[in-house]
Order: sequence, then C-alpha cells, then structure tokens
Amino acid sequence: MINATTLSSTLTTFATNLIHEEHDPSELYSTLDFSSLSYLEKQWAAWYIFVGNPVLATGLMSFLLHEFVYFGRCIPWMIIDRMPYFRKWKLQPGKIPTAKQEWECTKLVLATHFTVELPQIFAFHPLAVAFGMATYQVPFPTWQTMVMQIALFFIMEDAWHYVAHQCLHYGPLYRKIHKLHHKYSAPFGLAAEYAHPLEILILGMGTVGGPLLYCYLTGNLHIVTMYTFITLRLWQAVDAHSGYDFPWSLHNIVPFWSGAEHHDFHHMAFTNNYSTSFRYLDFIFGTDDKYRQYRERAAAEKAKASAAAGGVKLSKAQKVAIEQKLLEETEREGMLAEKKAEAGGWNSALKGGKAQ
Repeated sequence: MINATTLSSTLTTFATNLIHEEHDPSELYSTLDFSSLSYLEKQWAAWYIFVGNPVLATGLMSFLLHEFVYFGRCIPWMIIDRMPYFRKWKLQPGKIPTAKQEWECTKLVLATHFTVELPQIFAFHPLAVAFGMATYQVPFPTWQTMVMQIALFFIMEDAWHYVAHQCLHYGPLYRKIHKLHHKYSAPFGLAAEYAHPLEILILGMGTVGGPLLYCYLTGNLHIVTMYTFITLRLWQAVDAHSGYDFPWSLHNIVPFWSGAEHHDFHHMAFTNNYSTSFRYLDFIFGTDDKYRQYRERAAAEKAKASAAAGGVKLSKAQKVAIEQKLLEETEREGMLAEKKAEAGGWNSALKGGKAQ
C-alpha cells in the first residue's frame, strides 16, 4: 500500500516535471521548412517557440481559448436578453435572467474554471502526448480529415452525455451533483457551465475521452482538431442554454440537431431530452415522449381555439396565452418529477412514466 509520504513525493515529482519540462525551442522545429507552412501554422510554431515549454504553451493556449470562446459566446445572448425585440423568439418569454442571476452564475462559473478546469487543462498536454496526439507539430491535418474526426467526436460525446446525463438524474447523484445545474428552469447562456465540479468532470470525460480514445486507436489526431471540436462544442452548449429558438436556428435546418428548443424543455419539465447535440437517441429510446406530447398538445390547443373562433387565425397574443398556460402546467409537472428524483428513485422519464 502506498503511504501518504510516498504519494506526496510522487505528486510533487510529477508537478515539478510538468512545470519544468524544458525544451530548446529550436529543437522543436529543427528539420522543418517554414516556407512550406501556412500563416496560421507559422503562428502556431511561433507560439511554441516563444513559450519554450510545450506543456505550458498548450496549457496557456487551452485555458485562454476556453475562456474567450465561452464568455465570447455568452455575451451576445446577454445582449439579446436585454432587447425586447427578441422576446417573440424566447422559449419562456416570461423568464428573463436578471443582472443578479447573471452575476451569481458568472462567479460560480469562474470559480470552477480556475479551481477545477485549470489544473486539468494544464495536465492535458502530457496525457495527450501519452495517447499519441500531435500538439506543437506542424503542418496541420487537412480540413477533410478534421471534418470527419470532429463529426465522429460529436457523435461519441453525444452518446456519452446521453447516458451520463440520465445517471445524474438518479436520486443520490441528482441531490448531490446535478441539482445545481437545474437551478434555472429557464436557462440562459451563462448557465451552460453552471454545474457541480463532479458534473463538469463526468460530462467533460465525454468531450475529452472520445478524442483521446480515437487517438489511441488510430494514432492520428492533432490537438488543433480537438480545439476546433471543443470550440464548436462550447458554442453548442451555450446556444442550447440560450432560451431562444429563431427561424434560422440550426435545428430548423438540420432536423436531428438538438438546439435550445429541445434542451429548454428538459430544464422546464425536468424530464426528457437527455442528449446534448442530437435528437436521435432520445427519439430511439423514447426519452422524448413527454416533449413530443407537449408539442402536439400545443398544436392541438391552438387548432381547437381557432376552430372555436370559426376558423379565424389566432392572434399572436392568443397563441402566447395558450403557450404560457402549457408552460406553467409543464413546469408544475417538472417540479413533481424533480421531487420524485430527489426522493431516491429513477426519474420517471427513464421509465416512460408520468410524474405523480
């Protein structure tokens, strides 16, 4: 058995080697013809030469990329929330996040970024290298290779998220971990990473684990491809929590894409729609039954109201009133489903039952 002194010594040695892994910058690209590189590839090499330590260079770039992409994607949604013009596309129009809620969310997200994600990000380079991933190397892979790999990573991550997310709705896991993320029944962009550290770790394994497994099996992956995937994944996560469904939203163009319209129902009803990027797993396994019933009921109620008015087309106000009534009923059912999950049983949606 490893005693505390041995474990401490091992961790200290690992941390020291991690931070002080030094390289002669000229050795990284000693045989490379820079004239054959693109502008972006030259800048990539220049960054690693400037820092002089691949571990630190990758860690700094990874963390800064995450912060710029995440908050850069959140800011437009924060602006939209302050513009009444966009209310007509708000999925839960009566629930606009307040400045207090946004600040509360931002504080926790920043805390987890610096205390939970930062250490993992800086430890990623040696892990990636151990799995055979190219990091400082140039040139980059072809765009065709990157597109294929990114598409595969989205499929792998979505499958992991679908299963793990359902597990997080099991009583003890929900009470101790996932409940924090469900604080907002009407989510907004900043709330995408408003979550318990363990949830970040569990769901993050799907984001990082898929590419690492692919790299281990094929020996063919560059970290720039992973950066592109993570950038798109962050956009997807923030957009799915935005609370808006525009006519030009991706799911209106690509039917199997999830989007805010799909995920917003999960937060409102506490049930169904466990996948992250796509809809097909929820459809195949029937974990979107209440969601589809909700959409069908909304359409039926509007048709009924129109028929009662002699076939006259409903006004916008009438449609909003019908939708608001259904939203309130669904949210009440969601509260009951949440209590049932907290009591220790599987969320009723997993069994296809209705919350009592």
